Amino acid sequence: MKLFERGKIGTLTVKNRIVMDAINIQLGSPSDEAALGQRAIDFYVARAKGGVGLIKTTFMRTNRKLELSIGGPVVNSTRSGTWLNEIAEAVHDYGAKICVQLTIGVGRIPVPNPNLPHGGLVAPSPLPSFRGPAGEVPRIGPGRYPAQGERHVITRELTIEEIEELVRDYEFSAKIIALAEMDAIEIHAHQGYLLDEFMTALWNKRTDKYGGDLEGRMRLPLELVAAVRRAAGPDYPILYKYPLTHYLEGGREIEEGLEIARMLEAAGVNALTINAGCYETYNLAQPPTTQPRGNAVHLAEMTKKVVNIPVICSGKLGYPELAEQALQDGKVDFIGLARYLLADPEWPNKVKEGRVEDIKPCVGCHEGCIGRVRKNHYCSCAVNPATGVERELAITPAEKKKSVLVIGGGPAGMEAARVSALRGHKVTIWDKGNALGGNLIPAAVPDFKDDYRLLLEYLRTQTKKLGITVELEKEATLELIQQANPDVVFVATGASHIIPEIEGTGKGMETGKVIAAVDVLLSKREVGEAVVVIGGGLIGCETALFLAKEGKKVTVLEILDSVASDMVWGNALDLVKLLDDNKVNILTNANIQRITETGVDFTNQHGEEKTLEADTVTIAVGMKVNNEGFVETLEDNLPEVHVIGDCVQPRRILNAIWEGYRTARVI
Repeated sequence: MKLFERGKIGTLTVKNRIVMDAINIQLGSPSDEAALGQRAIDFYVARAKGGVGLIKTTFMRTNRKLELSIGGPVVNSTRSGTWLNEIAEAVHDYGAKICVQLTIGVGRIPVPNPNLPHGGLVAPSPLPSFRGPAGEVPRIGPGRYPAQGERHVITRELTIEEIEELVRDYEFSAKIIALAEMDAIEIHAHQGYLLDEFMTALWNKRTDKYGGDLEGRMRLPLELVAAVRRAAGPDYPILYKYPLTHYLEGGREIEEGLEIARMLEAAGVNALTINAGCYETYNLAQPPTTQPRGNAVHLAEMTKKVVNIPVICSGKLGYPELAEQALQDGKVDFIGLARYLLADPEWPNKVKEGRVEDIKPCVGCHEGCIGRVRKNHYCSCAVNPATGVERELAITPAEKKKSVLVIGGGPAGMEAARVSALRGHKVTIWDKGNALGGNLIPAAVPDFKDDYRLLLEYLRTQTKKLGITVELEKEATLELIQQANPDVVFVATGASHIIPEIEGTGKGMETGKVIAAVDVLLSKREVGEAVVVIGGGLIGCETALFLAKEGKKVTVLEILDSVASDMVWGNALDLVKLLDDNKVNILTNANIQRITETGVDFTNQHGEEKTLEADTVTIAVGMKVNNEGFVETLEDNLPEVHVIGDCVQPRRILNAIWEGYRTARVI
């Protein structure tokens, strides 16, 4: 496979074509917040051991003089070389190379600090911050993506003296990085952060030498390239990451992006990392499950046609056949993966060994990576709880082998069974359905949720491979469990749809006019041509999109003032855009009054009563715990009972997988 052919980036030889792209891991040292600690070393070693050719670190700063409120690792003294070298030596043991992603700052993007002038935010020019003073992101509503909030902090424009100081600091940091035996530096100019703002006319309104035409806007980037070259030496590999286009009105267009590529090559850059987007188009910069696979390959292909240096492409390329084909077709030179290597650090080794069915897939939910980082938690992964805590959450053999009964074969139950079996326990799953999967089955039905189908297939495959006994169409009772006499019982019975007490709902369900969203996805009832979906959260929006793609005329009624509010920003952004593209009508501030034989009566934000005609009404207002009271009965009569997943509280795939994994790890 071309994936496993050696590649060159300047003077650097990489053992294969797989690059771990940079991702904010938030795994700092407990004793020094400016340094990366042992958890970060463990994190990078796991990916090096897993077969990655080149690893890019989380982005590192050159100083905190200007962005005082922003944390993260900083390379600003000779002491930084100590922990940098520890990381380098650790990954080199496994034949991997490592590249520091170095940034000058994040510009208008972070949450403003109300205790600092201008919120502590600096930019090329005075700009509205992306987030409002309280940290809120632009609201998502029908036809309003992206939409700025009403209140903003205005950034302070950097002075020429400050820009010159940034260049000097960059040069100093580059020297420390090279001396620490890191293999390369990538200049971070991605996603609408500070350097990207300098490059882009939409955000750079300067009239001095650092603004104006493209030559002026590229002055700072080219000065940084020269600074790295002076500090690290004439042969030191320099990479540069930027979006070829922002897909944003007023942002960078593709032709300008290609001209930038030519300028960077002429300046001595050794490789380019290409994708797309910025925070306003975050769904393209950090593509969720609803984005097409390989969503930036065409941009990398365009770039390759205008430069002779290697092009690394990132953006939903964690599918082995797709990655290999992109390389074979000459569209890219290296495959950039980030979240896929959070989900499974062994991705390269498993592909090389032909064990593709054993790859734990990223589902593009962003709950464990971006979602956790937004809460100031360490970066992890919804389907791999050990990410970021590889040493602490390693699966180890059980001291005492036990018989384990898992009641419920959804994602929480299957993960608990998988980890229990890996630890040497004898495991049985009982499920009252006719197939393993639980609510993951309907979740994986829409074509835009194919990543969830991969997760479902992975969990079912591992269940078979590990010799776990599965008994389907078997409903658990206390008597049956006592007869089986397990040492440990996991209760993972999941959740079912809430059916609200709205006038006409009961009669509608009897006649088939009213259908729960899960039954729509499973095609249990016939759906008419005109459909009203009650509920505009994740389930409601996904069901509405599924129906619209089936050719139905769909309206979503949501009681709140925005839809998809229970989702990570980029995922919500993409889903709402798809709803709009598929002509789904979205009505917010809608209070349902009754369901009638002809449709739905509701009141709008002005208290006016309105009527929507509908052949079918789909309910998607939330989930409720299954088997309430059953858990207490088991806990009162059995020696060891663990309750996991949605039957604790209906939540996300992250909660199901994490509770199954973490609990099974310690029984």
